[in-house]
Amino acid sequence: MTSRNWVKLFISTLLVGGLTTGVVGFIVRWEEFAPIFADFDILEIVSVLFWLVGVGLIFSIVSQMGFFAYLTVHRFGLGIFKGLWNPIQIVLILFALFDLVYFRYKAFANEGESMLPYIGVAIFLLLVGLVVAAIKTKQTNQHAFIPAVFFMVVVTSIEWVPVLKVNEESWLYLMLFPLLACNTYQLLILHKLNEDSQKQRSKIAEKPSK
Repeated sequence: MTSRNWVKLFISTLLVGGLTTGVVGFIVRWEEFAPIFADFDILEIVSVLFWLVGVGLIFSIVSQMGFFAYLTVHRFGLGIFKGLWNPIQIVLILFALFDLVYFRYKAFANEGESMLPYIGVAIFLLLVGLVVAAIKTKQTNQHAFIPAVFFMVVVTSIEWVPVLKVNEESWLYLMLFPLLACNTYQLLILHKLNEDSQKQRSKIAEKPSK
């Protein structure tokens, strides 16, 4: 990827994270922010919006760090494990989903509390991963399916760890949806930026040297 397209990806992903958090933040923390809307306190609303967007920019940076880390790991995985890399990713996906349910339930569930909400979060994350992977496969090729699911499930779970440890419900969703939005955006736009970068290099190579 050319530096121009990398900057484009960086800035556009920041916008995705900031805007998504701005919208999601008002929804998941509506009980907290409802009074300022009832009072029609424009200054306070704008202040909260800026704060949410700022938090979203941080979430976006976390997402981008995870994305580029995965691209590196993926290359190493293909080089070291070759044909076994996809089965290994499937196993890691299953482990991540199991951990997301079992360890969170053990750490935070009250006595007698159902495991269903914890299972529901894991299923939701898997469903999002499968849908995004299907779109990615349609855009590129079938070999992209498992890596896409791995990225959307495993890497998102790792990026989500800071608030998973706190287990405060509003923060769980406040971080999850922007991460999913940023990760989805990066995953689906990557091949287009790579193609654009290749075209740019070809044009430069075709220019006659002076």
